[in-house]
This record gives sequence, C-alpha cells and structure tokens, in this order.
Amino acid sequence: MKKKNIIRFFSTLAITASLLAASALFVSADAENQDVVVTMPLTSEPTSGFDPAYGWGAGEHVHEPLIQSTLVRTTKDLEIENDLATEYSCSDDGLTWTVTIRDDVKFTDGEPLTASDVAFTYNTCRDASSVNDFTMLKEAVAIDDTTVEFHMNEPYSIWPYTMAIVGIVPEHAYDENYGQNPIGSGRYILKQWDRGQQVIFEANSDYYGETPKIQKLTVLFMEEDAALAAAMAGQVDVAHTAAMYSEQTIDGYSLLAVETVDNRGFNLPTTEPEEIDGITYGNALTSDVNVRRAINLAIDREEMIENVLNGYGTAAYSVCDKMPWYNEEAVTEYDLDAAKALMDEAGWVEGSDGIREKDGEKAELTLMFANGDSVRQALAEDTANQLRELGISVKTESVGWDTAYDRAQSDLLVWGWGAHTPMELYNLYHTNGDTGLAEYSPYANETVDQYMDVALQCSDLEESYELWKKAQWDGTTGITQEGDIPWIWLCNIDHLYFVRDGLQVADQKLHPHGHGWSIVNNIDEWEWE
Repeated sequence: MKKKNIIRFFSTLAITASLLAASALFVSADAENQDVVVTMPLTSEPTSGFDPAYGWGAGEHVHEPLIQSTLVRTTKDLEIENDLATEYSCSDDGLTWTVTIRDDVKFTDGEPLTASDVAFTYNTCRDASSVNDFTMLKEAVAIDDTTVEFHMNEPYSIWPYTMAIVGIVPEHAYDENYGQNPIGSGRYILKQWDRGQQVIFEANSDYYGETPKIQKLTVLFMEEDAALAAAMAGQVDVAHTAAMYSEQTIDGYSLLAVETVDNRGFNLPTTEPEEIDGITYGNALTSDVNVRRAINLAIDREEMIENVLNGYGTAAYSVCDKMPWYNEEAVTEYDLDAAKALMDEAGWVEGSDGIREKDGEKAELTLMFANGDSVRQALAEDTANQLRELGISVKTESVGWDTAYDRAQSDLLVWGWGAHTPMELYNLYHTNGDTGLAEYSPYANETVDQYMDVALQCSDLEESYELWKKAQWDGTTGITQEGDIPWIWLCNIDHLYFVRDGLQVADQKLHPHGHGWSIVNNIDEWEWE
C-alpha cells in the first residue's frame, strides 16, 4: 500500500471515531445572529490565560489579542498602523520612544484607558514575561493621561513590532488572576472559558473602532481529525485542517488556503565538534561549507510541496520569506549535478554503496523531528530520500523537545519558525555571549552580527530593513547559498481551513508560525452572506 493511501486509511479511521462523538460536543453557529464557531489546535489554548504578560497575543503563536487593544497593529501588507496610538516617534539616539494615545477609550468595566495603563502593562511585561524578550526596555513612563515614553536600555528600531502584539491591561483591575477573567478595551469580551474545550467571545458594544460584524465567536480546541469530524457533522463554521485531509470533500464547505511565513527547515551546525558543559557542539560533515551548499542545492522544494503538502505551500529560502526585510538573494534553484560537484570538490567520493566517503568516514547525518508531528516527519523522510541521491546517508529520528534543543547543537532537526518581526532572523543567526555561537545551532559570523546590531540601533524602522537584508547577503558574506548557509529552509506551509458556505472570511494577512489564533485576527470583519 502506497504511503499516501496508508495515511488516508488511518485518517478515515480517526475521522469515523471522531464523528461518533461529535454531536455531543458542539453547538451549531447561528448565521442569522452573526455567530461563528471556529476550531483551533489544542496547543492554541493559552495555558497561562489571556494575559499579555504571559504570552497572550505573542509567544509562539503571534496574533492580535482581541480582548485587549494594542498601541499599533500590522496591516495586511505588514506595515505598521495606529490602533490606540495617534502618533509615535523615536529620539535620534534611539533610546526614547514617545507615543500619544487616544483619549476616548474605555475598558469594559467603564474605566478610562490612560497612559498609566500603558506604562503599567509594559513594565509588568518587562518584569514578568517568560515568553518574550523585554530586556531592551528600561522603563515605561506616563507623562500625562495621553502620553507615554519608553526609555530603552539600548536602541531597538523594531520596537513597533513589539507594540503591535502587546495588549494593554487595566492597572486598577490587574492581579495574579487577570488571565482567567481579563478586562480589556478590544473588539471582544471574554464571556466563558471551559478549559480544554472552548472559549466564547462576544463583541464589545463600547469598542472605540468600527462595530464588529461578528457578534459572537466560539473557539473549540481539538485535534485535526476531530475538527474535520465536526465540519463533516455540520457543527462548526471554520475547521482547521492539514494537507493530509485536503482532498476531503465536505458538503456545504470549501477549503481555504492561507499563505504563511510558517516555515519548516533544518539547521546545519557549521563548526567542528567540541564539547562544552557536557553538550556536543558542531558536526564534522556539515562544518564544511561546500557540503552545506551542496545540501541546499540538492533539495527539490517543489517536489516536497507536491508530495508532502499536497501542493499547499510555497518554497522557503529563508526564515523571513515575503517580509519587507527579506533578501531575494536567498533563492536557489534545485541542481543535483552542481550539488554533486561541490561534494566532489570537498573530497567526498561516492562509495560502492552510493554513500560518499572521505578519509575512511561515511557521509552520514541524523535528522530529527518532533514526536507526533506527521508533517515534520514526512519532510524529514523526504529530505533523507533526496540527500541519498547526493550520496549522504540520513537517519531520521523522532525526539521530544526535552532533548531536541541540546542535540540540535550537533545533529540536524526539523524546526518551525516564522514571525512578523526581524527578531526571528536575529534569534537564529546572531551569536550570544555564553558560547560565542548562535543559540539554536552552532554558527558565528561577525559581519552578520554587526549588520543586525546596527539595524537595531537605527532610529528609523524602514531604514533598518536594508541592514537586515545585508545580514542575509551583502555581496561578499552572509547566510545565503554563496555565504555560510547555516540553515536549510524547505517550505512555508499553507494554513488550511474548511469554511462553511456563506461565511465571508475577510482577507487574511500572511500568517506567522502557529496554526491557531491568526485566522481570527480580523474576525470583526467577517460576515455572513
């Protein structure tokens, strides 16, 4: 039985089992009353509640916080526009950001939202957040009711991207239980939360912006097979799904594919192996830049998209494809012959079994993927098959995240990244002070570091984009094919949803990593025909 048929067979069994229980779990949406029911993965439920200080609106699944308002927000074109803010500016030295906010905003308990609430929110995030980095913030200070200043420890040109995800909380009503019963000023109010099952939002009638068209949003947390079963039973309006289910036909529903920067790729340790504090850093084979370049050329991304993602994805060449700071020099064409020539140049000669050898050593690698992630597993296996054609033997291995981070310092791991901020680039490629290497895989390039450091020191956000591009490739060095190529990027995975006929889901901006809350970023603009 072929691989795709096996997947379909077991998927059908799972769907059938889920359908048997579906009718007892769900309540149908009411189009007449502008209600919508949406499914999300179990991992989308915020474990620490709906508190921005602990990741709501940010963290791994970056999205607009719905319940709270933000100072600014990103547009469909990923530009920055005002929300609570009416204007903002940065000092010439990059150390002070001044934001003026609206004077007509109230929290849902009737209290006015002032600059003191903004300062309190950011200082709380600085002190308490374990999800996001606020070390660049020295202090937020309310100058008056409508003016707040952010005093920075160091210049941080991309601060607007932080302001776009931090929801403002009320100083007068904030305590350790805030995340369970949040008060905000956003488009929606949290009405009910049944942990592990669902959360219900209702439109905020006192919202300062345009009145939301959807009056009630119910989010159900479930696995993909259960979400598909719920759609097949007609119990939900939008059901998240995966490529393996994309060929399913459901009466009354159509498949929506949303483009993303939710990429999958794997690291290539660039240093020779050495042990530091009990952890092995580096890999003898991938420490050779020609081997890394050969691997990149030997990956047929279009084949992966067609056979692993059923066509629902785009080729990835960097962690920031399609972003304003993306350098198109990252694009490479599949060229197995050129890849083989690079391996020959590096001294790796094909053996009798087809696996290359050098100085008595076989060209062998281990490529890990996260336990239970069928897409990453399929990508790992496809990569192994493709690199076998290059003469590299790749062993795939399922691992847990408790060991994956340390092991990725010497072995390859299929990762998922992608965010609406250049910090994603910084976090993967910039060296840190502990080891002198990048955090997630051994790599260091002083010039790349300098470009990113200067980019952060800019007082103008758009001016910084060119420096982020140069960090990727400046014509001489960088992280692309002709440079150090310390990561291989495979594909950006389309986020797929079954949508009930008659529901108009407003245009989506490019989704970041995390198949969850991004779909409802603009829920207030959805409408029933």
